[in-house]
Amino acid sequence: MDQKTLHQLQTIGGDLCALWTEAASVVWLRSKKIAEGGPGAMAEAGLMVSEKLAANQELLGKLVSGKLGKDPLAVTAKTTRYFLDGVRANRRRLSRG
Repeated sequence: MDQKTLHQLQTIGGDLCALWTEAASVVWLRSKKIAEGGPGAMAEAGLMVSEKLAANQELLGKLVSGKLGKDPLAVTAKTTRYFLDGVRANRRRLSRG
């Protein structure tokens, strides 16, 4: 395995670990907010669904247009980073209260 491939795999691995931990935090924070009830809970539930649909639609467009790259490692790295960035943004927003 060449150095470039090894570096790509290490980057993907690190991003996947970060995505896993960030996603767990977001699930907990969203669950807490929804369990509290009220208008904020309904808004959060709607936002959760609409964000997922929009993210998948945007990612599909990037995949079809070739913006994610051509080789499997590039596609995996960019896809993982795309979801990690979104999950981190949600964690920051939900952590503020």
